[in-house]
Amino acid sequence: MNETVGTLTPRRKTIVLVSCCLSLLIVSMDATIVNVAIPAIRTDLSASPAQMQWVVDIYTLVLASLLMLAGATGDRFGRRRVFQTGLALFAVGSLACSLAPTIDTLIGARLLQGIGGSMLNPVALSIISQIFVGREERGRALGVWGAVVGISMALGPIVGGLLIQTVGWRSVFWINLPICAAALLLTAIFVPETKSATMRNVDPIGQLLAVVTLFGVVYALIEGPVLGWTHARVLGVAAVAVVALAAFLRYESRRHDPFLDLRFFRSIPFTSATVSAVSAFAAWGAFLFMMSLYLQGERGYSAMHTGLIYLPIAVGALVFSPLSGRLVGRFGARPSLVIAGVLIAAASTMLTFLTASTPVWSLLVVFAVFGIGFSMVNAPITNAAVGGMPLDRAGAASAVTSTSRQVGVSIGVALCGSVAGSAMTMAGADFAAAARPLWFVCIALGLIILALGLFSTSARAMRSAERLAPLIAGTPNRVDAHVR
Repeated sequence: MNETVGTLTPRRKTIVLVSCCLSLLIVSMDATIVNVAIPAIRTDLSASPAQMQWVVDIYTLVLASLLMLAGATGDRFGRRRVFQTGLALFAVGSLACSLAPTIDTLIGARLLQGIGGSMLNPVALSIISQIFVGREERGRALGVWGAVVGISMALGPIVGGLLIQTVGWRSVFWINLPICAAALLLTAIFVPETKSATMRNVDPIGQLLAVVTLFGVVYALIEGPVLGWTHARVLGVAAVAVVALAAFLRYESRRHDPFLDLRFFRSIPFTSATVSAVSAFAAWGAFLFMMSLYLQGERGYSAMHTGLIYLPIAVGALVFSPLSGRLVGRFGARPSLVIAGVLIAAASTMLTFLTASTPVWSLLVVFAVFGIGFSMVNAPITNAAVGGMPLDRAGAASAVTSTSRQVGVSIGVALCGSVAGSAMTMAGADFAAAARPLWFVCIALGLIILALGLFSTSARAMRSAERLAPLIAGTPNRVDAHVR
């Protein structure tokens, strides 16, 4: 039943916000918790390097593949219904992860988690935008939403480390169950059902081609070092990915209501934001994955100790994410992007000097520098993506950058095996040296963010966004909903 948003009391709106933020908490915590758990999972389930990468990547790949579809599904069939379905699937997936007897079962359960997770954040944001209609109250609600990301990053490694050390790695998935249950209960009682009066057509062919492309690229990067880059299966999957990408570009450019409007990429700020998102999150994904293996495998630190070393990243997120937002509001995207690029490149440079006996204080400095750099990047990426876009296309543009973030994490984790595979198979003093090529890649990613930060905020870039806006403003990219 649709309810009038104007009739909702402030107390009920607060409860709606809490239920939406609970979903963000579990999805965000899951990333850092699972990274801390990877060494324990490797030991307990005898996981190969490729299988460890898939535990992380299958989740982020499914998220990336289904985020935009989930948002459109919520618009069409009801946001509350899709949100509840996502919570239920995430809970079932988490339970299956905690009970997984083999590494392959765990990877399958993570896939189910990813399907559920894709239905949570974009739909929760839609619910918030429908419930909090005033500019000031919506700003406050989105501020709380952003703070939860920082809180989840702070809690994830520490809570995860404590659980792994005291109970075991399976317990990191149990923590999702009571949170999902609370969110389901609050949603059922307090969240009104809303649908969009107008909505996008679903584009199944475009969606499928995008999924095949993403999975093909990541599969080749993860399995290439294991099977050999000239192995028939690796070459075959890579070829399928290339063909799927070409077909996707051709199909989407000709479709009246595309899954991804390729004209967005005529805007230099939008294209730069997409590439910056992939670059920043690729460095982030690689950093989290490899440092968990380094701290627990190479250095022999406990999961709890590892979680505490991750703490500077969380502090950076809590302090510098909102600061970055204020900088963007006052000075535009350039200062935040330049700082992010410089600090990510600087932290990655420091990582090239890593050894088996690097002092803890030095590690904390690296984590702090990387954390601050990464925290500075989100606000300008979102701002650059939607800047100059017509209001009715800002949501679609923002969804592309959200997808790009997950794609970046998937590629970053996949690169760990491709560039530094020997670091994941050998123990002892060789780990730091074997991982060094990966940090050189991360330096390059930081420099890309820096360069794009300067280029995407130039007068030429701004003009490209201004020229694009009239072209897509009046595009009939939506159709009336016949079924309510």
